[in-house]
Amino acid sequence: MDLSVLLATYAPAQGSAQRRLHIGLRTAILNGTLAAGTRLPPSRSIALELRMARNTVLYAYNQLVTEGLVHSDRTGTVVNALPMRAALDARAASPPAAGLSRRARAQHALPLASDLAGAFAPGVPSLAEFSTLAWRRTSERIWRQLGPAQLGYGDPLGEPGLRAAIADHLRASRGARCDAQQVFITDGTQSSLELCARAFADEGDTVWIENPGYGGALTAFRNAGLHAVGIPVDAEGIAPRAQDWAARPPKLIYVTPAHQYPTGGVLSMQRRVALLTHASQVGALVIEDDYDAEFRHEGPPLPAMQGLTQGAPVLYLGTFSKMLFPALRVGYVVTPPNLAGAVSQLVAHASLRGRTAEQMVLAEFMRSGQLNLHLRRMRRVYRARRNALLTALHQHLDDVCTIHGESAGMHLALCFKDPRTAAAQVSLAALRAGVAAPALSSHATSDGVPAQWNGLVLGYAQVDAAHMQPLVQTLASVIRQHTPKL
Repeated sequence: MDLSVLLATYAPAQGSAQRRLHIGLRTAILNGTLAAGTRLPPSRSIALELRMARNTVLYAYNQLVTEGLVHSDRTGTVVNALPMRAALDARAASPPAAGLSRRARAQHALPLASDLAGAFAPGVPSLAEFSTLAWRRTSERIWRQLGPAQLGYGDPLGEPGLRAAIADHLRASRGARCDAQQVFITDGTQSSLELCARAFADEGDTVWIENPGYGGALTAFRNAGLHAVGIPVDAEGIAPRAQDWAARPPKLIYVTPAHQYPTGGVLSMQRRVALLTHASQVGALVIEDDYDAEFRHEGPPLPAMQGLTQGAPVLYLGTFSKMLFPALRVGYVVTPPNLAGAVSQLVAHASLRGRTAEQMVLAEFMRSGQLNLHLRRMRRVYRARRNALLTALHQHLDDVCTIHGESAGMHLALCFKDPRTAAAQVSLAALRAGVAAPALSSHATSDGVPAQWNGLVLGYAQVDAAHMQPLVQTLASVIRQHTPKL
């Protein structure tokens, strides 16, 4: 036994001599390098070999005895047979699926935050246009007012002033019917979805989700143990059939009616009314994700489904990630009035909240009119960028692609006229060329997406209008290389 080599391999690089000897021997025993029955050298021999005090060696041996890794008898110190050793060897020979739960193994892959940058990554606002000066001034005013009471965990339902400001904003801008008691502050859309899945459905319940649709919603529902069913989307949004309502009635229905993600369609008023009517008949709640409804480029926006009727069976979700900036990490859920009390109890017992100061800053930003000023400016910016993108797409791709969902929001869908064009291959090749354009098929929430959605998602909010032409030229070149010749 070459103890010098053993310690060089298994002992920590730093620490006292007795600690290095103890940990090195223990590691070698646990990983099987020193097998059961191995007789360790006498303490005097080790001390001489390693040039350390004999008491140092005795300390290390005593620690190993205390841990049950070795025993001492008249002949010396012997490595014990460890029951766990055989079990560990067996597991190594036939390992389970990485120890992950079924929920974790089944979850839908989401893009990394580092991937959400550059043209034409969807879902990212123009962060360079945000007025950090206005935000900083608002923040400074609020921090001058703060006392010890605002430095604690805060109201788990959310800062009351922010809840009231959101309710006022939704009534004025989205035609919502709500008051502050129905508004619950969350850490963003994903947090809101997890709350809805936990509060309004039981494990095994059916939830409908648009196909193609938002992968984050699919992940939240699967993690909650719900049975997610992808319902096809056409140009007017989600399109459930009569047999869907009869054969697999849902407990929850997730939709993005103002600007369907990712196809960009706007759910027609007829379908909105039909969806609410059927949902009421089967006892379902509609989750209305209004993630970018503030940005409408053609005509006035349709009002939120939540406000179409008094007490509509709608859970309304909103976020400031698209309106302001993602790092703010503030979203909200608006519940029907008859459910607000129960949700208050659930949220109050579920977790403690903090970030009171940030919520107070956001409330003041809204009350002072800064939010509305910012939104008006961004509507002009996004409309100009959308127009520049449309001009470039029509110029370079009119013969091979069609455009969908350009009337609102921060992205549009580009679909291939030739069904043989492989969107996933185009997306990968475009990324290699420096253009991020996810395939619509990557947003499948069922086995594949409807054939009409063979194409790409193009986010334009963060792309300067002057850059659209060269970027689209690059994308067009990639698409034409992957379009089959007749």
